[in-house]
Amino acid sequence: MTPNWTSQLAPAHAPPPPGWWPPAAGWWIVAALLLAAFAAGLWWWRDPYRRKRRAALRELRAIRTAIRGADCDLVAGARAIESLLRRFAIAAFGSAKVARLTGDAWLTFVAAHGGARLEGQAGRTLLATAFGGAASDERESWIAGADAFVRQARRRSRGSPAEKR
Repeated sequence: MTPNWTSQLAPAHAPPPPGWWPPAAGWWIVAALLLAAFAAGLWWWRDPYRRKRRAALRELRAIRTAIRGADCDLVAGARAIESLLRRFAIAAFGSAKVARLTGDAWLTFVAAHGGARLEGQAGRTLLATAFGGAASDERESWIAGADAFVRQARRRSRGSPAEKR
């Protein structure tokens, strides 16, 4: 061997950089996962039950700010809370299950579906104030019970088509 054997080698050069297309299999998996997460998030956000619940909570916040003042109309506030509870229950559980409930049966239904603070005296004062009885000032328990009912009430079962109305 000659001492100059390294001069006979080809000049050093790097291989060409890899192209950006097609991406490696890992990138395809990441893209599929991102697409699935986006679709699931969109479905979750547009779910009709969640939309109704968010709208009810927005309305309840507006009622809460309206009845916080000392010079507020308690009767109008109680009617607004009762109306909101009734409309949300009909939307979530169907009119066949909810529309005929009144008095203690209505309060028992609300308590069974998350509004336990409206069971008993607080619920009776809400109904009495809303529908012309003696006015009572338990607005914080009314709001708390209505908030708990809206947050914890579960969607009706997907049974018969008559239940879905």
